[in-house]
Amino acid sequence: DWVKITSSDGYSFLVKRSVAMISGTLKNMLSEDSSFREAIANTCPISERAAVVEKVCEYMSFKAYYEGPGSKEGVDVNEFTERIPPEVALELYVTLFISSNAV
Repeated sequence: DWVKITSSDGYSFLVKRSVAMISGTLKNMLSEDSSFREAIANTCPISERAAVVEKVCEYMSFKAYYEGPGSKEGVDVNEFTERIPPEVALELYVTLFISSNAV
């Protein structure tokens, strides 16, 4: 099952529902028990530009991988942080902070 995440500047990103559920905010938006339009349409808008939303999707995928079962010896934990361009670092931090605290 896939979910579409859209940015404020019109870009769309497809992620697995299990990955999107890493975010407390997206989990609430996509809850099958709700009647939110996001849950019905499987589309979640994030009011950030595409460069930030892309990194949010990467972060959720990275976190889902590391929280999942199995050995994680093949990928260095610093790999994700090394891929964050300085020009989006602050926006990404604020977005992830808000998302992780909205449980």
